[in-house]
Amino acid sequence: MRIRDLFSGDEPVFSFEFFPPKTDEGERRLLETVRRLKDLGPSFVSVTKTGATTPEKTIEITARIKSEIGIEAMAHTTCATAGRTEMARILTRIRDTGIENVLALRGDRPRDQPIFVGPPGGFSYATELVRFIREQGFPFCLGGAGYPEKHQECASAEEDLAHLKEKVDAGVEFVITQLFYVNDAYFAFVERARAGGITAPIVPGIMPITNVAQIERIAALSGARIQPELQADLDRARGDDAAALAVGIAHATRQCRELLRRGAPGIHFYTLNQSPATSAILRRLRADGVGVNQPQL
Repeated sequence: MRIRDLFSGDEPVFSFEFFPPKTDEGERRLLETVRRLKDLGPSFVSVTKTGATTPEKTIEITARIKSEIGIEAMAHTTCATAGRTEMARILTRIRDTGIENVLALRGDRPRDQPIFVGPPGGFSYATELVRFIREQGFPFCLGGAGYPEKHQECASAEEDLAHLKEKVDAGVEFVITQLFYVNDAYFAFVERARAGGITAPIVPGIMPITNVAQIERIAALSGARIQPELQADLDRARGDDAAALAVGIAHATRQCRELLRRGAPGIHFYTLNQSPATSAILRRLRADGVGVNQPQL
């Protein structure tokens, strides 16, 4: 199943993102988490590529989710450190395992680089990777990343949007956004994208808060704003993970309800390999029937 086709239906597309664990036991627990979440009827899941794992581990877990658990799955692929020959090998491996969907990303710059420098014979931008995949004839349905509050390395929102347009024109078929906590950032981003000629589905990425210090670090790294009211709730919950989880579930549920009510085509949950918050939010949304038969942005 090509993920782009999922957005042609009347119901919102719900998806979950996971990262490859470092140990066999971690992998076992991850697959068990995915099996539990299957009862919620996700449209697809995605598996990231992290610096701590090889591309093969991402491919292996993605393929197992698709073949063993029976949920459509997408593999992330990054080109920050891979040359074209290596990238062709990775993409061939993905294709040969039966994976149809790929999220094409540049990836984070190496920690020893003050500014990103592409590898010799490699890629400097995700757009170049997308073009390479299309030119080489790989038959993937391609997703790409979008940044409602702009990529940290871009000088302006206009420059960032121009890069997104280049990616879509090169072959990206749907966009998943970076996490955000202020919905107005997403709606303004979609409005600017549509005005700029981008017609691909733009799926909001939501990371439920489960730990105050953790989410503050993530927000600082990604540039995601935390509005004063939410920050006040987090400050009151600081040091109490149960209270932070309750705040996170309540806020994310409100976010998702408004996003779907106002036409978002679905929700992509950044799970951090945990199921309680995501399960609670999605159960509430399904009980509400939010998003069903709503016109999409």
